[in-house]
Amino acid sequence: MSEDANAGAATVNRKPGAKRRAWAIGGTLALRALAGTWRIREVNGDAYRVPRAAKRPVVFAFWHGGMLPLLWKHRDEGASVLISEHGDGEIIARVAASLGYRAVRGSTSRNAQRALLGAIRVLDAGGDMAFTPDGPRGPFEEFAPGAAIAAQRSGAALVLVGVAASRGWRLRSWDRFLIPKPFARVVVTYAMASLDAQDSRGAAAEAPRLGRELSALSARSSDG
Repeated sequence: MSEDANAGAATVNRKPGAKRRAWAIGGTLALRALAGTWRIREVNGDAYRVPRAAKRPVVFAFWHGGMLPLLWKHRDEGASVLISEHGDGEIIARVAASLGYRAVRGSTSRNAQRALLGAIRVLDAGGDMAFTPDGPRGPFEEFAPGAAIAAQRSGAALVLVGVAASRGWRLRSWDRFLIPKPFARVVVTYAMASLDAQDSRGAAAEAPRLGRELSALSARSSDG
């Protein structure tokens, strides 16, 4: 291959990464401008503050569609987020990093075992971990067992998080992604989940119940 062809190939190969970086920078700037207008109300924050005060790591579990307000609310707290390895995940990872998060790459559908082990390592080291149990591609509001298994194996507190906004846009995506409108009132509700399983299989069996509880918590946030 000629030198010119090599240069051309390199340019083509760089385009996806450059586009993702541009989207991430633009997304971060837009989020900071928009989120600065939100009025966020926290309900039952002791569900995560008490275990944190006791030096117990926390597994946060919330639906994928409610991710945006939570990325803003918990910025610069040093938590880690499970983010998929596909192209959209790369953009989210860059936005999350700009807000002080660490990324564990993988998902319940691709490289699930590696992602779960990475999350457990974060928890075993005392860090907090955030999961979207229906992400990255659905099914909508179906609780995959990874968050429950990670909490059971690490001894972390499992905290469910519901999100609602007084005014917002809902994207026409599988997760009905929520973008609160300027000056919206955002309600974030927390609940410590009971998890009595003795092993990973038992924790996985709890997933349907946890999904129902998370959906109910999200509905209560809307009422608040």
